[in-house]
Amino acid sequence: MVTSSSEEGKQATSAAVRLVYGACPHDCPDGCALETLVDEQGRALSLRGRANHPITRGWLCAKVNRYLERVYHPERLRYPQRRKGPKGSGSFSRISWEEAFAEISERWQRIITEHGAQCILPYSYAGTLGLVNGAVADSRFWNRLGASRLKRAICGYAAEEAVRLTLGWRLAPSPEMLLQSRLVLIWGSNPASTAPHIMPFLRQAQRQGTRVIVIDPVRTLTARSADLHIQPYPGTDAALALAMMHVIVNRGLHNQAWIEAHTVGWEQLRERIMRYPPERAAAITGLSVETITELAVAYATTTPAMLRVTDGINRHTNGGQTVRALLCLPALTGQYGLAGGGVMYSTSDWLQWDAEAVKHEHDPACPPAPRVLNMNRLGALLTGEADPPIYALYVYNANPVASAPNAGKIVEGLQRDDLFVVVHDLFETDTARYADILLPATSQLEQTDLHKAYGHLALQYNAQAIAPLGEARSNWDVMRGLAQAMGFTESWLQEDAEAVIRGVLEATAARSPLLKDITLERLQREGWVALAIPEERRIPFADGRFGTPSGKVEFYSQQAADLGYDPLPDWVPDVESPFTADSNGQRERLVLVSPGAHHFISSSFGNVATLRRKEGRPSVRLHPDEARARGIRDGQLVRLSNERGSCLVFAEVSGEVRPGVLAASSVWWPRFSPDGRNINWLTSDRLADFNGGSTFHSTLVTIEPVAEAPQSFDEPEEAVRS
Repeated sequence: MVTSSSEEGKQATSAAVRLVYGACPHDCPDGCALETLVDEQGRALSLRGRANHPITRGWLCAKVNRYLERVYHPERLRYPQRRKGPKGSGSFSRISWEEAFAEISERWQRIITEHGAQCILPYSYAGTLGLVNGAVADSRFWNRLGASRLKRAICGYAAEEAVRLTLGWRLAPSPEMLLQSRLVLIWGSNPASTAPHIMPFLRQAQRQGTRVIVIDPVRTLTARSADLHIQPYPGTDAALALAMMHVIVNRGLHNQAWIEAHTVGWEQLRERIMRYPPERAAAITGLSVETITELAVAYATTTPAMLRVTDGINRHTNGGQTVRALLCLPALTGQYGLAGGGVMYSTSDWLQWDAEAVKHEHDPACPPAPRVLNMNRLGALLTGEADPPIYALYVYNANPVASAPNAGKIVEGLQRDDLFVVVHDLFETDTARYADILLPATSQLEQTDLHKAYGHLALQYNAQAIAPLGEARSNWDVMRGLAQAMGFTESWLQEDAEAVIRGVLEATAARSPLLKDITLERLQREGWVALAIPEERRIPFADGRFGTPSGKVEFYSQQAADLGYDPLPDWVPDVESPFTADSNGQRERLVLVSPGAHHFISSSFGNVATLRRKEGRPSVRLHPDEARARGIRDGQLVRLSNERGSCLVFAEVSGEVRPGVLAASSVWWPRFSPDGRNINWLTSDRLADFNGGSTFHSTLVTIEPVAEAPQSFDEPEEAVRS
């Protein structure tokens, strides 16, 4: 707990109200610094952004502004429960933690004896990004148990691999550097909804004369305020980037001196881009030759120019090569190393935690690493793809029935009688309804953690502000209990959160000067502390050094070739697209993209009634031409379907989405949808070209009106109660 020394803090203290510093735990690059007012009864009165944080600046997004409604939601789970009805019925009875640990450990021991520990699978993602309740909870106990490792590839794995192969390091600048840009090219990203704290910097830059261009098939909230919005067909971005390079080179607008000094494979890339004249790219992207040419010239003749790329663009079957192509653009024009230039993707590699301190992966007590299973294939893994089969699933920090691709297949797998499922969550989610044992989780206000953002350059300590509601326990505290139940005696499985943080900080500081003078005590006292990055290093790649084997930008990547990838960036059609569809009516299908909702973070906050009302109702946007051709009216109930499944949503006929495309904001909880299914019953669980990444946006569907469709949508009774 930290009590503020500000005038407001003094007034709060005099009224027996505590001010506690925290950090937003959710999967967003902003990584906001929080402060919570807690009354003398231990109840949180308010939560807001800290005013002295350079990015948060005293305000929170539309979602986290409602965080206390999530904390004190009437449907919070407060006690462990055991299933008493059929799987999926949501029928449970209360048990004690001792009973829960005993049953889990007994079932797991039996599975280990009969089939091996690799038949137990932990499934988690970014319900919290904390060091303790994320990274440590994802590794230590499971490494000691010998469970199957989970490849957590659902978000940015293809893009991360592309950055590693091309630049070596993910070194984005802090958002303040946008103020030095003269052009900001936002490609396949909607920060107004998914990283809103860069928007004030973007607006200020525009007022100073910076031009903002958005490339997105959907007219997003960000696109509405841009100086120019360009709408290519989804999955064609690499062709657009290569055509831009074609124009830049043919007009002599590339920076030959920078290319010769700082890149590898220029001649090979030059040969590749000559295959993409604007005329070819126009046929692929659906853009005009003039639009492609003008975009290329604007980018090449404006310095410094910042390319903003996030993970939505990589969720295609060609996502890795798409990002590779985009990363070549700043190198072609010499933008890397300039203040306000280069690429703004992720700040993750400025500081990386000491891996062994986090995971204890190589401790002698840990069995050899077993198989690695890709989370994008969960439905297939549960229904026969895994060999040997998965007999136990432990879900935390995730809600795969709502958020994972091909969700109908996941539900099929969760209904197996021989699959033992444990879910640890704050709520009885759509996934939790299939649990055999259901465990109550803490919110961020009820646990201690440390956070390293991926959109700015500060560490943030999260002090526990209130006592856990009911018998809720944090991820890490449950892991500690499971370790005891399994008879594991290693001290690193019983450290409390503060000891974990101290150990990782000290081990990492021993090799990283960026933690100079940053201690646990200082973080507890101040709440957030900026990484100790020297001023001359704050511009990524200003020294001309990259993290690739050559130390340069690698247009041609031998590492990529060794992995079986094309060593040069290229465009290959999405597996599900009009370019690959057969002639049996498949070209009548439309590509479905699922951009992040403004009021949800994946499925988090999806059960907060005020945010659902703000988001509207489960819907899909389609162009008036597409609606007219199918006899669809605005507001009408429609059915989306493909070979994986179907769902019902409401049509929004809108010119904000280009022809040939459907856009359905995600992620709605299935139970709050008209037929109990959401769009992830349709999305593809194929893997991307790089690194096993997800392919949510490589999805073709049929859309048709539902006969005698109701014009209003009544939510389920439980939704109204909440």
